[in-house]
Amino acid sequence: MTHLWVRAESRPNEDRVGIMPEGVARLIARGMTVTVEDSSRRIIPTAEYGRAGAAIAPEGSWPTAPDDAIIFGLKELPEDDTPLRHRHIMFGHAFKGQATGRDLLKRFKAGGGTLYDLEYLTDDDGRRLAAFGYWAGFAGAAVSLDCWVAQQAGGICGPVHAWPDQQQLLDDLRARMDATGRPRPRAIVIGAKGRVGRGAADLLSRMGVGVTQWDMDETAHGGPFPEVLMHDIFINAILAQPGAPVFVPADATGPHRTLTVIGDVACDPTSEFSPIKVYDRSTTWDAPALRVAHAPPLDVMAIDNLPSMLPRESSQDYAAQLLPVLEELDRIAEGAWGRAARLYRDHAADL
Repeated sequence: MTHLWVRAESRPNEDRVGIMPEGVARLIARGMTVTVEDSSRRIIPTAEYGRAGAAIAPEGSWPTAPDDAIIFGLKELPEDDTPLRHRHIMFGHAFKGQATGRDLLKRFKAGGGTLYDLEYLTDDDGRRLAAFGYWAGFAGAAVSLDCWVAQQAGGICGPVHAWPDQQQLLDDLRARMDATGRPRPRAIVIGAKGRVGRGAADLLSRMGVGVTQWDMDETAHGGPFPEVLMHDIFINAILAQPGAPVFVPADATGPHRTLTVIGDVACDPTSEFSPIKVYDRSTTWDAPALRVAHAPPLDVMAIDNLPSMLPRESSQDYAAQLLPVLEELDRIAEGAWGRAARLYRDHAADL
């Protein structure tokens, strides 16, 4: 019998969850066992999972779960050297040469576990089956505009927080932009036809920002892309991967540019394939902007859990996409799950 163990997220400012109570009820109806860890911060109260039929376990108790349990979370595990013996479903960020990802793979290899990376759950044609992309783009564009607002007052963007819903986010951001008394900036979104790009373009348009939307046709020549530097704001919605062109080279910090804000929603700065070469680390909710140039300012926003700024909407959307894939867990050696396991084994073998 398949046993899915939904762990509590341990990362600060992470209130999302990958399955709704109604999804738990559907899995149980299919004959699966579902355990949900308690969490005081998860956007969906623990009691709702109990009413759906899940067993409730103490927060952070997944290391003691039965050997055959499949541990399901979203963001990273607490960093230590403990070998990982379970099968884990999560965003591992481990297959693009990241240093922390290599450490994670070593833990799985040492413990005999398996990583099923949510980023690589794909159909037969290689398309992702579930993604937070739209809300990542939506929230990432909002924080990027906040960076621009802060620059108009001569400062740098301060701490950000979660919003109860998208309308509150829109109302708050519009008021801050209006208070600058400045014309709206001009933005370019690269990857505009994907989930992330659509979310970013929607937010920018609703804020009255003029948006240049580029996708594969406009970037097929491989660069350079001086047009990026001619906009006030650049939103990157292209994942770091082999063959990705460089949109912002390391020497783009000079004074001859209009660009003052980069929103790297894809956010993979430690990958050698990153298309943005002016920064080397993610930013945080407490310090959303990394200033990489001063005259004029150039701030990079690179928060890697942006959808959690709208945790209810992003969780509901993602869970609806992922549920049909979770329903196939009783055939974990086949289909998308089998492909994800093979990908893990290939990378672990290269350690």
